[in-house]
Amino acid sequence: MVEHAEVVIKKATITKLEIKGGGADRVNVLTYGALALKDYTGADMTADDPSESEGTLLVNQKKAYYFKIKSWDKFKSYAEDPTSTLIQTAGKTLAETVDAFVLGFYTDVASGNWVGTSYTTGTVTVTTSTGAVTGTGTTFTAGMVGKPFKALGHTSWYRVKTYTSATAIVIEDDKDDETSAYTGGTIDAGATYEVQANTAITVTKSTIYAQIVALRTKLNKAKVPRTDRFLVVNSDISALILQAPEFIPAVNSAYDEVVKRGLIGMIAGFTIYENESVAGDATNGFFCLAGHKSFITLAMAFVETGTEDLIGNFGSAYKGLNCYGGKVLDERRKAGALALLKV
Repeated sequence: MVEHAEVVIKKATITKLEIKGGGADRVNVLTYGALALKDYTGADMTADDPSESEGTLLVNQKKAYYFKIKSWDKFKSYAEDPTSTLIQTAGKTLAETVDAFVLGFYTDVASGNWVGTSYTTGTVTVTTSTGAVTGTGTTFTAGMVGKPFKALGHTSWYRVKTYTSATAIVIEDDKDDETSAYTGGTIDAGATYEVQANTAITVTKSTIYAQIVALRTKLNKAKVPRTDRFLVVNSDISALILQAPEFIPAVNSAYDEVVKRGLIGMIAGFTIYENESVAGDATNGFFCLAGHKSFITLAMAFVETGTEDLIGNFGSAYKGLNCYGGKVLDERRKAGALALLKV
């Protein structure tokens, strides 16, 4: 756990694992597919064998602090405990760093669960096996890489893997826990298509609610639990939500949440958090991440903390090492939704 700090996203919006022992650099995360109900007739039943998938969460983020305070410097500062302030500051910096890391998983939201202005100009052909998309009258861009793609004739959403030119891209299955492949079959020439949320939707206090409802609809269609849902926005979008007539503000009893963790209230079944680590910018839009807390799994721990005497002087040195990593399993992509919005 992170000491001396409140990490907004870690506690409020994700499934958290605590690393034990401090030596692991990866955690295997297991998830099961949904079970089907049976019609009971009184006869003996056959037990299902639930499908399972495993993903590896890499604990590859390592953040450390190391500073020294001489006894004479402490005396001159007239501060009762300057080390406490410094460690708290380091903790707040770590909290912001972890928040940015977690919010960076917006790219793992399931294809089809993105809200924004889609690109549909022209028509396409898709080649079997390779996923090569050849456009007619299209203007594909490098910025489309990673975004959802679906053509007429597809029964599932895919994502853009690579960009070659205005008329050539490659798509792949929306999976990371398996080797990259395209299994969508051939799409004949002349098919219409959609690159989802290619550009941002401009919102106002009067229209922001409709986009949040669109996020809600994406999760509802994916049969994601309606409890423990979150939406993280930056201050520009938050300002509009606060002015929306549908907004339910945080009450006094939730003051600690408001101050410590950025909670501002609820709307459309989402608990809303404000955080400046939301990816994006005012020109191209902000990637506002929504979902259920099962969307992201985070493993973290302080694996080492301590002090040491200064060699050759009076005073102490303080150090700490925090290791963490995150993972969105393919089965859990559907528990996330994303809106690309700008003011």
